[in-house]
Formats: sequence, structure tokens, C-alpha cells
Amino acid sequence: MTDHPITPPPKLVQQWEEDWNHNEVNIEFEPYIAARAAQWGADQELEACRMEIIDGAGLFYIDETNDRVCLADDLRTARRPKPPSLKKQALQELDKVDMLWATEEFGQETLNSLDTIRRALEQLDD
Repeated sequence: MTDHPITPPPKLVQQWEEDWNHNEVNIEFEPYIAARAAQWGADQELEACRMEIIDGAGLFYIDETNDRVCLADDLRTARRPKPPSLKKQALQELDKVDMLWATEEFGQETLNSLDTIRRALEQLDD
């Protein structure tokens, strides 16, 4: 493989291999490494685009809270959104269970349990 700026460094590929070996991933090795490499390459390209915006025009704007915001940071946030928090995921799953259980005849005790779990989750920080 020829050296190219978007080629992952060998140490990083070795780390991915170690991650694959130590995690019980239900995917074959080659697709796992290909997916990791594709994501890494996309992240490199996104960061290069971000730096072009910063170096080229340095585009900034004032948001609704009167904070100065860099367009490059908005680009990264839009293209790499953070996954929902574990709390939000749990609440979404609880909603699914709640809907399913509402269609069947479950006892009031089960519904009370769902409410207790929901209230506990809602009190947690994201």
C-alpha cells in the first residue's frame, strides 16, 4: 500500500486489531477493519475541510445567545453528531416497552414499575 495522507498509520491499524481481538464483536475481522478505516478516513477528511474553513475565511457568526460561533465547528457537529446519552436511549426503550405492554393485559403493578423506572431515569444527568 502506498503512503497517502488518508492511509491509517500502522499503529492505529494494530490498535483496531487488538480492539477486535479483545471485544466480543459479532463481525468478521475484515469488515470490522474496513469499517474502522472508512470512519477514520472520513474523520480525517472532515477535519481537513474544517481546517480549510478556519484557515481560508475564518467564518464566524453570532448565535442566538450572542456567542461567537465558528462555522467550521458547526460543520463538524452537524456531520458527526453525538449519539444519544444512555439515559435517553433507556427512556426510548422504556417507551417502546410501555407501548407494547399497554396493548396487553398486564397488571397495575407492572405499569407502576415502569413509572418508577422512568422517574429514576429522568432524574439522572445526561
